[in-house]
Amino acid sequence: MRPHFLLLLLLSLGILPLCSFAVSRRGALVGGWKPIKDPQDPHVIEIAQFAVSEYDKKSGADLRFASVIKGEIQVVSGTNYRLVVAAKDGSATKNFEAVVWEKPWESYRNLTSFKPFGG
Repeated sequence: MRPHFLLLLLLSLGILPLCSFAVSRRGALVGGWKPIKDPQDPHVIEIAQFAVSEYDKKSGADLRFASVIKGEIQVVSGTNYRLVVAAKDGSATKNFEAVVWEKPWESYRNLTSFKPFGG
């Protein structure tokens, strides 16, 4: 059995203790999206800041992170975060939907998608 699969299995069954930053992930079903209970959790904020920074690097934009409005997580081979992020674009604040895939045991993050949010 692969180590990351075992880690994911133990995490999803609630056998593996969760770190303090992962409290919002407690009870997440493998494959299903679950609302993030605390969008102001420091780890969620860190993921959102990463998303804005990566988008700026890839697109040449100059957005500035403002806040996380809401979000969901999905446990896969790692964790997907689907966040609605407020970011300043000059003097205007706009909302964006960002999806970030994270595998913390590998120190890996990837911005999967970043687009204007209209809902």
